[in-house]
Amino acid sequence: MIFSETPLQGAFTIDLEKREDERGFFARSFCVKEFGANSLLSSIVQINNSLTLQKGTLRGMHYQVPPMAEVKVVRCIRGALFDVIIDLRPGSPTFGQSYGVELTAENRRMLYVPEQFAHGFLTLTDNTEAFYLVSQYYSAPHERGIRWDDPRFSISWPYTPLHMSDKDASWPDYSGGP
Repeated sequence: MIFSETPLQGAFTIDLEKREDERGFFARSFCVKEFGANSLLSSIVQINNSLTLQKGTLRGMHYQVPPMAEVKVVRCIRGALFDVIIDLRPGSPTFGQSYGVELTAENRRMLYVPEQFAHGFLTLTDNTEAFYLVSQYYSAPHERGIRWDDPRFSISWPYTPLHMSDKDASWPDYSGGP
């Protein structure tokens, strides 16, 4: 795997290091040793799969607060999505900054999302499927969200979302606390 740090401290894109021949390729998409060598959390307790039927659907911006803060490793396994993270770690040099990256079934790129980062995505094609490795169990009392277009973060979405859940549409602007 090829780990590349994003502009947000502690967040990485991860590309596969393919071993190819006439049959196709083989590549690791998760390895405790390789994650550890990059000082990345590698304890996975849950794997989630989401299918979004319509292009232009936004899911986010979600996070969980301590003690249930979670690391996510996100990959698009069908279609394409624009994945966005926001650093919400108090005292972080990149606090309040956002970063977006295109994840597609073709590029097989993953995004490592550290604890205390908000996360969301906008689908770029119909029938987009995402696959997440998660370090913490879902906990409704610890779940939080931020409005997708909160002006504080100046997220550069590829276009205005066409669809989102009522829950995602009703997240407030960030208030600065848990």
